[in-house]
Amino acid sequence: MGEQNYGDWGFSTQAVRVGHHRTPEGEHAEPIFPTSSFVFRSAAEAAARFSGDEPGNIYSRFTNPTVRTFEERLAVLEGGECCVATASGMSAIMSTCIGLLQTGDHIVSSQSVFGSTTMLFNKYLTRFGIETSFVDLNDLQAWEAALRPETKLLFLETPSNPLTDVADITHLSELAHARDCLLVVDNCFCTPALQQPLKLGADIVIHSATKFLDGQGRCVGGAVVGSQEVVGDAVFGVLRTAGPTMSPFNAWVFLKGLETLELRMHAHSRNAQVLAEWLEQHPQVEHVYFPGLASHPQHTLAMKQQRAPGSIVSFNVKGGQPAAWTVIDSTRVLSITANLGDTKTTITHPATTTHGRLTPEERTQAGIQNGLVRIAVGLENVEDIKNDLARGLDSL
Repeated sequence: MGEQNYGDWGFSTQAVRVGHHRTPEGEHAEPIFPTSSFVFRSAAEAAARFSGDEPGNIYSRFTNPTVRTFEERLAVLEGGECCVATASGMSAIMSTCIGLLQTGDHIVSSQSVFGSTTMLFNKYLTRFGIETSFVDLNDLQAWEAALRPETKLLFLETPSNPLTDVADITHLSELAHARDCLLVVDNCFCTPALQQPLKLGADIVIHSATKFLDGQGRCVGGAVVGSQEVVGDAVFGVLRTAGPTMSPFNAWVFLKGLETLELRMHAHSRNAQVLAEWLEQHPQVEHVYFPGLASHPQHTLAMKQQRAPGSIVSFNVKGGQPAAWTVIDSTRVLSITANLGDTKTTITHPATTTHGRLTPEERTQAGIQNGLVRIAVGLENVEDIKNDLARGLDSL
């Protein structure tokens, strides 16, 4: 494609064009490089590549052209200098922690994070002497009070999973930087199409590419975006050595997903808005969690910080777990799966799936009630989604 000033392009153009450096074959679509290793022209070139004196491909665990195309494109979309693609969203979080932390360090995390993230912090990082304090996402005083001299990272999701709480990224970044900490934001629910945390002051953005970046539930992958020094050196070093690597095929699938990302995210949001407003009026629904509703406690902040409210709608059903399961089991169109970010609408019961490994006390602290249902609104006709949910709700 030649050298381009990607910053002059609009988001949709970046999502379609960035990172594709055409080979001498002149291909129009991005190629897949399904190779484990690469051939050097001489022993001297091999030595220069391995030492870092010369850029280029070495081994697909940490250098692959297809993966690099995905990394370049996502970095530009997020407004970052560098991206490291990983095998999953959780391996993105793990690689960030391993690359930036050491024994004795401390994390302050929102208590409103994905269940596996809580398990990683609480069960596994503690084995290596890294402690985590969990705080209310929207309580800035609690964040500040939890900081210690050894705190290195502030970690959060916004909107959160599954209650869609929205954090003030700018305020938290100011707090983090005043104490020489890094702010890490999981941007899975919004993607850069709706929110760019780095431009709001965050230092690192985490993605589960499995979700909306792919958009059709085809592959598993993750990504870390940030500066060259932090991500390009520290996190990439973990990937090169430990190998939680994205495959070339998955990277190619995610590239195809990025091409339609902006269109999809706004279409998801429109459907979710209609569904949330309908659920809020249903007599069997106690409460609806969705940033696009005026009743959402951070509605004003969300509309300022995000371009659209996103796809995730959660709600408490009257009658607790039995009623929630009745609603879920009565669906005929929606897919009962814990994954999200798909063109197909998905529905799950967080207390027994995504957050099922947490203790009852941890779920209570995170606001995960037994009657909670989470929906990732897809791209079907929204009237069909409503009718599918009404089958169970109306039967209660």
